[in-house]
Amino acid sequence: MADINSDYLKQYGLSGYGTAAESTTMASESSKGKTDLDQSDFMKLMITQLTTQDPTNPVSNEDYIAQMAQFSTLTGIQELSQSFASLSQTLLQGQTLTAATLVGKEVLVPSSTAELSAEGQAIRGAVELTSSANHARVDIYSNSGALVDTLELGALSAGLQEFEWDGVLANGTAAPAGSYEFRITAQSSGAEDESSAALTPLLTGQVRSVSTDAAGLMLEVQGMGRVSFDSVKQVR
Repeated sequence: MADINSDYLKQYGLSGYGTAAESTTMASESSKGKTDLDQSDFMKLMITQLTTQDPTNPVSNEDYIAQMAQFSTLTGIQELSQSFASLSQTLLQGQTLTAATLVGKEVLVPSSTAELSAEGQAIRGAVELTSSANHARVDIYSNSGALVDTLELGALSAGLQEFEWDGVLANGTAAPAGSYEFRITAQSSGAEDESSAALTPLLTGQVRSVSTDAAGLMLEVQGMGRVSFDSVKQVR
C-alpha cells in the first residue's frame, strides 16, 4: 500500500509519508522558481495535507470547506482575468477598425508643430480653456526658430476655441512649405498681474496610417509623428 501511495504522490511532485511540515516543504520545493501559486500547486498542497495529517487530529470540516472556497476563488479570479484579457483584445480590435477609417482624414490633436505642405495652405488649430481669458495670442515660429507671424485671438471664453493661420508671414508673403511651431499664451480673466500662461496647442494634421504597440492604438499624423488615438479631439 505504501508503494502505491508513493507512486500516486510522485505524480504530484511528492514522495511517501512524513510529517506535515516535511511534506509541505517538498511541495514548496517542487514550486521553486515560481512567484505565484496556481491551481496545480494548490492541489498538491491539499493532497499533501490530507495524506500526512495526524489520524487522531484530522483536518476539520470547516477548515476543509474554507480551503475549497479559497480554491474556488482562485479559479474564479483566473477565469475572470482570462475573460478581461479576451475583452480587452476585442475592444482593441474594434478600435483599430474604427481608427482605420481615419486614414486620409484630418484630426485635431495636442501638438506644438504642424506641417505646411504647400504655399497658400492654411493650418487650423484650437486651444482648450478651463476658464475665460482676457487676451490670448498664437506665436508661430519657423523650423529655424524665427518668429514669422502672430495671431491675436483677443478675449476668449472657456471651452474649445478654434483659430486658423492662413500660411502668410508677417511681411505679407506666403510661407514656404515646412514644419512650423505654434506657441499659445493667454492671460486669465481676473488675473492680478499681466503675466500670461502657456497653453497646449491643438493642431490639425492628416492621418497617414494606424498601428498598435505596447502603448496602445497609435496614429501616424503628417507633420506630427505618432500620436495616441485617445488624444484625438476632433475628426475633420
